[in-house]
Amino acid sequence: MQYQVPQFIDIEDRIIGPLTLKQFLYLAFAGAILFAAWFLFKFYIWIIIAVPIVAAALAFAFLKINDRPFVYFFLAAVFYFIKPKLYIFSSAPATPGPKAIPEKPLETAAPETEDKVTASKLKELALNLDTKK
Repeated sequence: MQYQVPQFIDIEDRIIGPLTLKQFLYLAFAGAILFAAWFLFKFYIWIIIAVPIVAAALAFAFLKINDRPFVYFFLAAVFYFIKPKLYIFSSAPATPGPKAIPEKPLETAAPETEDKVTASKLKELALNLDTKK
């Protein structure tokens, strides 16, 4: 029995005309802001406000950088400016490091006297090994 394998799973469905749901929501949100601003501001101020909002909405809806939506690029830029940076190189350490402890010379133990192995001692050891005592 053969099964049909889904293809093009990375492409979003077109819901409203040629737009995906995300694209439509970005453009609708920008349109709602501009619609409200139309009644709040004079025309020349509305134009000044509308240009960056339209540019941002079009970028969020259609722009892709390295085949990734602009949203990921925007979030990476925001987090870059918000998060603290870690600088590895510093000419002076921020906190003093631990102080070196001077090493004390090791005390040597008294030398142990070594027993000399004699022939009788070897025979006794061999007998113990053979009889497995």
